[in-house]
Amino acid sequence: MNSFQPVSKARDLSERLANGLIAATPVPFDENGKLHEAGHESYLRHMAGQPIAGVAVWAHTGRGLMLDDETAERVLRDWRQALPEKVIVAGVGSREPNFEHATAATVRMAESAARFGADALLVYPPTWLRGHSLSDHLIVEHHAHVAEVGLPLILFYLYEAAGGIAYSQTVLDELLHLPGVAGIKMATLDSVMTYQDVSRQLRERHPEKLFITGEDRFLGYSLQRGAQAALIGMGSICCDLQAELLRAHAAGDCAGFLALSDTVDRLAETIFVEPMEGYIRRLLWALVHLGVIPLDAAHDPWGPQPDHDEFENVGRMLNALALTTQEC
Repeated sequence: MNSFQPVSKARDLSERLANGLIAATPVPFDENGKLHEAGHESYLRHMAGQPIAGVAVWAHTGRGLMLDDETAERVLRDWRQALPEKVIVAGVGSREPNFEHATAATVRMAESAARFGADALLVYPPTWLRGHSLSDHLIVEHHAHVAEVGLPLILFYLYEAAGGIAYSQTVLDELLHLPGVAGIKMATLDSVMTYQDVSRQLRERHPEKLFITGEDRFLGYSLQRGAQAALIGMGSICCDLQAELLRAHAAGDCAGFLALSDTVDRLAETIFVEPMEGYIRRLLWALVHLGVIPLDAAHDPWGPQPDHDEFENVGRMLNALALTTQEC
């Protein structure tokens, strides 16, 4: 592959995603931890009619590193078929503690994603390198190996306090100079300072790269600080609301943006609360309240089991915000 091709693919991806909402989609499971066929198919149909630029599968919201091979293939192929004109981003990574094995496993996952129809790869933070004496070098090497698969890469900066690995400014510069890197997703959760620092670095040193927010809890502010697209778990529900927020920001509609930002924040403050891993089931519960999937499809085999009061709380918030099935 010549050097121009990955650069061209990355540029094309950035153009397709600019000012767009990329939904990090959960997977509906039944109480036995199996893919809920009816719920899955209903969700695919629902999302096919939503104002999104694409979806992210195999990401954390979709339990990408937990899925068995058969389910993972089914999920990606089905999203590809359901959204033939949209961007399919596949999360790739590994739970292997050994850095050599982890990189090889990540590359294999990336190859599978390409084979099943993904357009781009979201590279999980290589947390196995946290504290390694050669971590900076190995982080860059890891991403370079994944880039050899030939799909554009979206870097994933997940701050350590949120379970990721911190990238130094030097490492970020090296990663962003890799020819196949289209941009970066920032998900810092409670570290606004980190978000601000990386935003400034992107604006000053890498303005050609797509800056993607993953900040569900401060989505509006993250757009104000330079994000050009949103790849978020909350994008898997009430897509109209968040797509309109992105549109208002791009159009300079200040009054509309502020009102929408307040509404989105209220929704996020119901879904993304402690225990934070419970957010995946809360998203599935929201889909139940919105009439998209049945209640028996709203299981997350790997997350905590929030009590029934939380289910009701999600429904009350959706009702308070007048987010009916028709509007979402």
